[in-house]
Amino acid sequence: MRNKIVAGNWKMNKNMAGTDALLAELSAKLPNTHAKVMVSPTFVNLAGAVRQLEGSEIEVISQNMHFAESGAYTGEISADMLLDIGIKTVILGHSERRAYFGETDEILKKKVEAALANNMTVMFCFGEELQDRKSGNHFSVVESQLKNALFDLDPSAWSSIILAYEPVWAIGTGETASPEQAQEMHAFIRKTIATAFDQTIADNVSILYGGSVKPSNAEEIFSKPDVDGGLIGGAALAADDFIAIIKAI
Repeated sequence: MRNKIVAGNWKMNKNMAGTDALLAELSAKLPNTHAKVMVSPTFVNLAGAVRQLEGSEIEVISQNMHFAESGAYTGEISADMLLDIGIKTVILGHSERRAYFGETDEILKKKVEAALANNMTVMFCFGEELQDRKSGNHFSVVESQLKNALFDLDPSAWSSIILAYEPVWAIGTGETASPEQAQEMHAFIRKTIATAFDQTIADNVSILYGGSVKPSNAEEIFSKPDVDGGLIGGAALAADDFIAIIKAI
């Protein structure tokens, strides 16, 4: 049975004091839930967040990592560095990393392999842009992103993979993705994995939705059979909103 997951990607937000305050509020208000709850502060606040949430049901995860073990990669962070401070899950392939920092499928494949080699869990992000959706290429784009980065993995590796579908065209564009469109794509993703590997892997991998989930739409989106939770952006920065989303699942 696949996990239900609500993960908050804080992006480049919250200094140390703001991080401490938000974590304290989330911890105090966290409801009893069968879902896994994750938060991803900035790199400089990860170690403090791990210490603050020790013994909590909330897992601290990383927004990114490099594929190399060490070396002349100024500004980068390795798997070993993350593990050393207690981070076991990493977000890879976020649409902003692809768009602003030129991360390709080839780079992401190396990052995924490096994370898995270090026994980390990977939350792999992917999704089509507006021109892909309008041209009707959205399914082929998503299939290509999955294939290029993940389909050479050993089937056993899928127990350490979480998928996060991001309809980039519906984030900050004025366009809106309906719960039905989310379900349609999630079902396609699951079918694609079943074809490439097998139905058991497809049935057990958690597929999160990353298209502007908020308290007002979370329950409807999460009710769809192939949507296993959400990767939350802006709404994860307000404790009450994030808690409401957790309750919706």
